[in-house]
Amino acid sequence: MFDETRPNVNYWEPWYLGLDPDQKRPRAGVPSADNPRTGAYRKMVETGRDLHELHALIAPRPFLVSGGSEDPPARWVALNHARAVNPLLDHTNRVAMTNRKAHAPTEESNTQQHAFFDHFLKTGGSEP
Repeated sequence: MFDETRPNVNYWEPWYLGLDPDQKRPRAGVPSADNPRTGAYRKMVETGRDLHELHALIAPRPFLVSGGSEDPPARWVALNHARAVNPLLDHTNRVAMTNRKAHAPTEESNTQQHAFFDHFLKTGGSEP
């Protein structure tokens, strides 16, 4: 799931999994010898962990991947692990992914995010 061949993916960024108060890295760029992995991302890669394990740990909390150009439908593979864990915790329908062609949010993707937040924050996320 982690894919360092795609420069627009951002798992390693400080605002995602790369925050490390003791080691700063530039805010952009694929990890390299001059721009090493940091934070939880570094630890996960070093110990052979991957994104699907993080998703499974999020369960049963609801989460939405608002997918842009780097998140084609094939990325659902990682989310399926969280979908599999949720029923073990007596929950369903708590993982969602939307897709759009470009990276930047759109009016449609913002509407989808707001609907997700409304459902889980305003209504308490009652399940169908």
